[in-house]
Amino acid sequence: MKQKLFTLLTLLVLAISASAQEQWNSVYPEILSRIKAPVFAPKAYRAAVKPNYSAKKNQEIINKAIIACNRAGGGRVVVPAGKYKTGPITLKSNVNLVVEKDAELIFAFDRSLYPLVYTRWEGLDLWNYQPCIYAIDCKNIALTGEGTINGNGTDGTKDADGTIHEGNWWYMKGLKEHGFHDGVDEWQGTAKKGPRAELIKMSDNNVPAAERKFGMGKGLRPQLVNFVRCENVLIENVHLLNSPFWVIHPIFCKNMTVRGAYIYNEGPNGDGCDPESCEDVLIENCTFHTGDDCIALKSGRNGDGLRANIPCKNIIVRKCTMEDGHGGVVIGSEISGGVQNVFAEDCDMDSPNLDRVLRIKTNTCRGGINENIFMRNIRVGQCAEAVMRINLVYEPNEIAERGHIPTVRNVYMENVTCKKSKYGILLNGLEESSQIYNINVKNCTFGGLTAEPLYRTGKSHDIKIENLTVSTTIK
Repeated sequence: MKQKLFTLLTLLVLAISASAQEQWNSVYPEILSRIKAPVFAPKAYRAAVKPNYSAKKNQEIINKAIIACNRAGGGRVVVPAGKYKTGPITLKSNVNLVVEKDAELIFAFDRSLYPLVYTRWEGLDLWNYQPCIYAIDCKNIALTGEGTINGNGTDGTKDADGTIHEGNWWYMKGLKEHGFHDGVDEWQGTAKKGPRAELIKMSDNNVPAAERKFGMGKGLRPQLVNFVRCENVLIENVHLLNSPFWVIHPIFCKNMTVRGAYIYNEGPNGDGCDPESCEDVLIENCTFHTGDDCIALKSGRNGDGLRANIPCKNIIVRKCTMEDGHGGVVIGSEISGGVQNVFAEDCDMDSPNLDRVLRIKTNTCRGGINENIFMRNIRVGQCAEAVMRINLVYEPNEIAERGHIPTVRNVYMENVTCKKSKYGILLNGLEESSQIYNINVKNCTFGGLTAEPLYRTGKSHDIKIENLTVSTTIK
């Protein structure tokens, strides 16, 4: 197989300004200085769970220990080595839930154990099944240890005739490979019909969140870890597997650290870490192997996100490993409140099942201003579609109120090396106005391209490329 090598020095004879380096030198350390992991009282409460106890009993034991720890001023609630079935767990302020090495919490597929709580589902407000580990309006909380949190999204078994068993949670997506079939007891539906469409319509019509009661029979799967309106949060060193839906999903949180987590989730909508309308977040030294985006920054969807208008801002991603996933570092698609000040550096990405390195996706239902996005020193073995993709026409047939014009601007990519991809840069702008601009690529190498180094549809402007080395594969 022959290759043609060339260097694309500049596009439109524009140079990249020094503003990116200024942001790395000033804004980045300011954000980092504000992010501090919570400190807990030394007292430890041992959760007296047992492998032979029912999920309900273990759930009660863990939650009672958390309440006792909180009332006594805080400390650590420790889950010892062993495998334990449980129902959903609710964290309280000043409590660190420690899942020790060789301990595994397996969340039972018993929907009677999952009460309705306030959360968001795909960026929309509702009351739904309680996520497996949940907290709301708390300060100083943590999920740590070297143990395993198993969301039990699928049981992996088959029926007697060889067909896939209906399984745990994942079948509700509607895919046959996860056990979906006609007549299942719960199905989330699509954007055009069923509970998912009903929720989207409620958002457009500004139905109060308290009246959006889902849960049993609606098929909207719960998250594995969901913290709402919390401050001073730490998730560290735990293994997070088989989430029913998104894995880590903080909403309206401030000062959060996710460090050393191992996330493996090949289920549908299996996003790894999705901060939504959060501020001052550090994600570092984590490994992602997901059935959807590895890290996706969000700020609400459609009407709910537009009315709240709370951006996701001041986010640092560093020293992470991304394997399978729709995208490594992603912004959107539920991004109506916008995103500001994102810094990603020193990560390794490599998989034929990793689609993109940097991905930004929105549409005219979502809107949002997404700006000041910085990526540097990223090493990529291969990705399937593009090193950078910015898409303002994502889900073009979505049935929702339109007319909310999205913007993506001030994006900087430097020293990113990719050995194999289809496109280098893929931009999908709007036809009616140019809302993608000030996109900067500097000192990068995109190898093994099977399509154009830069491919654009719709309108975009002020695209600046400096010292981009490209190798294309000639068939």
